[in-house]
Amino acid sequence: MNQMLQDPQSQESQTQESDARTPAEMVAPPLAAHPRFARPQRVAFVQACWHREVVEEAKHAFLAEIEARHISRAQVDIFEVPGSFEIPLHAQLLAKTRRYTAIVAAGLVVDGGIYRHEFVADTVIKALMDVQLRTEIPVFSAVLTPQQFHESQAHFEFFRKHFAIKGIEVAEACANTLHSLERLRGQVAAGIAQSG
Repeated sequence: MNQMLQDPQSQESQTQESDARTPAEMVAPPLAAHPRFARPQRVAFVQACWHREVVEEAKHAFLAEIEARHISRAQVDIFEVPGSFEIPLHAQLLAKTRRYTAIVAAGLVVDGGIYRHEFVADTVIKALMDVQLRTEIPVFSAVLTPQQFHESQAHFEFFRKHFAIKGIEVAEACANTLHSLERLRGQVAAGIAQSG
């Protein structure tokens, strides 16, 4: 990481400026103002139960972040499946209901069993993309496959934190895409953009 050196006088003036702030201003960063949706949104969150204690970190982080982006917890339905391999079929059936404006998948694919983890992860991602393209319901993935996962406390803690970050990222992607699709569909309806 690049760091810039500053002369002591410059640092002193910055310290005096920061001391003029209230304690609340010094502790809490300003809240980001996220745009509101023109229409109600409903999201399906499909979670694999394999290594639930890790994957649930993505769910908790997703729910907190998506609520900050004006989709309440009541607008998110949670579905559980045994493992990541079962996610695409559930996503497809949920998309076909037309009840959901987005579907989010979360799972941890690790070595073991009869399938290689790279095969499972690749198959799941491709199938989720197929669901999205066939149904025109956006599907987001927080299905992760670490290169080397060991059943140790250190690895579990590392991946729990990693899944929390992924939960925030997938909520951001979900909300931004839903806003983008709202704008695009409005433009198509107004004849500004052509649909193909």
